[in-house]
This record gives sequence, C-alpha cells and structure tokens, in this order.
Amino acid sequence: MADRREFIRKTSLGAAAALFVGRVWAADVPMLKETDPQAQGLGYKANAAEVDKVKFARYAAGQKCANCSLFQGKAGDAAGVCPLYAGKQVSANGWCSAYNKKVG
Repeated sequence: MADRREFIRKTSLGAAAALFVGRVWAADVPMLKETDPQAQGLGYKANAAEVDKVKFARYAAGQKCANCSLFQGKAGDAAGVCPLYAGKQVSANGWCSAYNKKVG
C-alpha cells in the first residue's frame, strides 16, 4: 500500500512539474519576424490583411494562421507555434503560403 501511495505522489509531482515547464517554455518562445529568411521565403505576414494578393493569388480573405491545420495554438490564443518555423511562434492573425485550412 505504501508503494502505491508513493507511486501516486511521484506521478502527481511529475505531472505538475511537466505542466509548469511546458508553460514556462511556451512563454519563452520568440515570435517569428517577417524579416526571418524562412518567413520571407513563405511570404509570412503577421497580419493577413497585409498579404500581397498579386504575388500570393492563392490567398483568400479569412485565411489566417489560427484556422490553418499547422497552427498549434489553442482557439483564442494570440499566437502559437507552427512546425514550419521551429522554435518560433506565429501570430494567430498571420498568414503564409503554406496555409492549409483546418478541418473540423
């Protein structure tokens, strides 16, 4: 019985530590800058309204990072991680040419 209590205590502490570290890490992730070479290559704009519609004819009104399948933020987040820009967050209102509509 003591082993079971010890297991539960350690598991609870480990889970709490993982949540804390995850939150601290997310807060430390820098925002992607439009001047970043990869951002420029994919036509990233922090504000989708500023997308060059001539250069990126595939862009359609309403498309933004928040409703892209690659965006890893939660609904309502101002920013979130995108796997295309490892180690950086993108604006939820941003857009790039890799946009892929989130289904569901």
